[in-house]
Amino acid sequence: MNQDPAQIEGLQFIPLERIPDERGTIYHMLRRTDPHFREFGEIYFTSIYRDVVKGWHRHARMTLNYACIVGRVKLVVCDEREASPTKGAIVERFLGPDDYSLAIIPPGIWVGLKGMTDVAIVANCATHPHDPTLTERLDPFSPTIGYDWGVRHR
Repeated sequence: MNQDPAQIEGLQFIPLERIPDERGTIYHMLRRTDPHFREFGEIYFTSIYRDVVKGWHRHARMTLNYACIVGRVKLVVCDEREASPTKGAIVERFLGPDDYSLAIIPPGIWVGLKGMTDVAIVANCATHPHDPTLTERLDPFSPTIGYDWGVRHR
């Protein structure tokens, strides 16, 4: 599976800073002064249990800014945009303690998350408030995308 974000036009992964001390840890996510900041629509947090898949979904206008702040998730994105030079590309990335990064996912990209720990929490600082009329959903096991969410023994 391709993990090179350059294989999907507009997809970015930005390493984020953690500042730990004896009191706990600060987890940076997104500042309006960051060069990759676009605009603010809403922020929410989603929890995902082990082996549960949340996906597929894609947004017509919204850019997603995901960071896994607790646990670990498998993030999978699929580019099915008709005019995209990377149409058909799939990228997977494991976000969490080993890779604390901001995943910037442009509009029109199919997105899915799979929980890898008992509970994971993903923050999303989206560019637009959620509008269900501008969101498409597919079953995570749909043959339309044909992604295998099972464990791959490499």
